[in-house]
Amino acid sequence: MKIDILASGSAGNCIALTANGKTILIDAGVAKTKIEKRLLEAGISAPDIIGIFITHAHADHVKGLPLAAKYIIPVYATDGEWKSIREPEDHDGLVRPGNTVMSSSDGWEVAAFKTYHDSYEPVGYTANCDDYKVSICLDTGKVDDDMLEAMAGSHAIIIEANHDESMVEQNEQYPSSVKARILSDIGHLSNEQTAAALSQLVRGRGERIYLTHLSSNNNMPELARMTAVSALRRCGFTEGKHYYLEVL
Repeated sequence: MKIDILASGSAGNCIALTANGKTILIDAGVAKTKIEKRLLEAGISAPDIIGIFITHAHADHVKGLPLAAKYIIPVYATDGEWKSIREPEDHDGLVRPGNTVMSSSDGWEVAAFKTYHDSYEPVGYTANCDDYKVSICLDTGKVDDDMLEAMAGSHAIIIEANHDESMVEQNEQYPSSVKARILSDIGHLSNEQTAAALSQLVRGRGERIYLTHLSSNNNMPELARMTAVSALRRCGFTEGKHYYLEVL
């Protein structure tokens, strides 16, 4: 499966997964024209997109949804998140955590799992095609056992490593209410939380790990990398041998 992170971070998020000549998008959080440009750069044709799967309806995850109308692409989201997207009667696809969202003749199977964020009904996704499983876990304040079970056996893991807790606490630009939101169970994952989750998920079978949604104010790419690599080293796994890691 080909994985293209088209956008990552508070300015917008969009992930393209391609297999068997078909593509799905996880979120569409940058302008439609930017998505179109980045799809072309990745060698992806917009008419080959068979679905857009929304994790939650914050602007940095849904800004580019006019793409769906232009190319007549079905959009999938939970009932709660549709409240922030459009009227319920306009549903393209309704997502229910714990259930398969889409199963196609092209071999694609997409399922959703519950996450924890300050939106109505956020989810993460697993996408499986030709026995290759990708898990996508973006904005969430914690990772619980049900989430780990849903993501178990993944060949690729796309997960947020949003912040370093000490950097958030020392950030003088943020009021205490914003700091509390980020650090809460419905905020975002810290580097340590992400590393702990990866320690449960990685089995040293050459997994591809993508650390995404890093805060430009409260994190540094090398710090996120080092936290994950150190945790996995304690599990006996070496980067480049047992797994491969990329920081976006």
